[in-house]
Amino acid sequence: MTKYRVAALAGVAVLAAACSSPPQQQGPAPTPFPETASSPAAAAPEGSFSVVATGDVLIHPALTGQAEADGGGKIDYRPLLAGIKPLISGADLGICHLETPLAPEGGPYSGYPSFSAPPEIANAIKDTGYDTCSTSSNHTIDQGAEGVTRTLDKLDDVGVKHTGSARSAAEAAKPLIFDVRGVKVAQVSYAFGFNGIKVPAGKPWLANQIDVDEVLAAARKARQAGAQVVIASLHWGVEYQHAPTAEQRSQAKKILGSPDVDLIVGHHAHVVQPFEKIGGKWVAYGLGNSVARHSEPKGDTEEGAAARFRFVRDGDRWKVGKAEYIPTLIKLDAPIRLLDLSTSPPSTQVTKALQDTDKNILSLNADKAGLTRPGK
Repeated sequence: MTKYRVAALAGVAVLAAACSSPPQQQGPAPTPFPETASSPAAAAPEGSFSVVATGDVLIHPALTGQAEADGGGKIDYRPLLAGIKPLISGADLGICHLETPLAPEGGPYSGYPSFSAPPEIANAIKDTGYDTCSTSSNHTIDQGAEGVTRTLDKLDDVGVKHTGSARSAAEAAKPLIFDVRGVKVAQVSYAFGFNGIKVPAGKPWLANQIDVDEVLAAARKARQAGAQVVIASLHWGVEYQHAPTAEQRSQAKKILGSPDVDLIVGHHAHVVQPFEKIGGKWVAYGLGNSVARHSEPKGDTEEGAAARFRFVRDGDRWKVGKAEYIPTLIKLDAPIRLLDLSTSPPSTQVTKALQDTDKNILSLNADKAGLTRPGK
């Protein structure tokens, strides 16, 4: 897949109350992708490709208020996401998780508990550099089949691929496969449930619900359709709980135990959960929020992570040759902004977010299995 490259944005919003930190607490240096690094030693191996996945895109009303302010009365989420644009657009494959269904143009809009988000978020997702969004979440059918259709129509309109929900049985049955630098990469997306909302009768294909056998069947079908790499996006776990549940870990072991799945990226908890290497493959149990503004922010709900993987050839297969995490932070004081902490000046809040994210992501000793944070 050919992707445009962007230079690091000038004038990235900085956190208020910045202060000096001891050398060991300095924020990490900027983290160019290997493909664009100036050092030949850092260049990506021949034939490799990079993937970046981020956490929940959860559009609360306060984010829309900020977007209206940024757009001078028109809704524009691009400034909100601008801080991670170099990170996402620099990847060969950028994966987002669009948790909320989209409203009609002009609304009405709604937040928790039954979301209907302004469709302009899709334009910002595209502008930020994402190629695809997983769309199966506990809110997928908040607005019924009409909400699913609107969401997927809008993503199609802006040129962002999607999987996890569908407008027809035929669409649901067709694997999503990309050409990424000459490698065929598939994505599947499943959620644990839909907040008690029943999938409309006769439309079981409307949104994918987690069943290990079904996840594996979808991955196998993608392989049969030519996929060389399969990435599973799973919406699972317990909200606001950093530790993965026993069920998450059991499901991850079964799914990664199959030769048909190469990587799992997880969502739903709204806080960062650990990474773990299982049988030579990676699972990121939960990447936290990418963008959100909960009515009662908890501190850790503003801390997230981007998961970055470099795939390399291993005989006639592909595997993750390098696994990284890049901490992010939602700055809630006006203007609300999403920050890439690898390019943010040090401050008390940045230092705390880095320490928290390190602790939670490495709680299952993923660093000992090779997971790194650039600059750490």
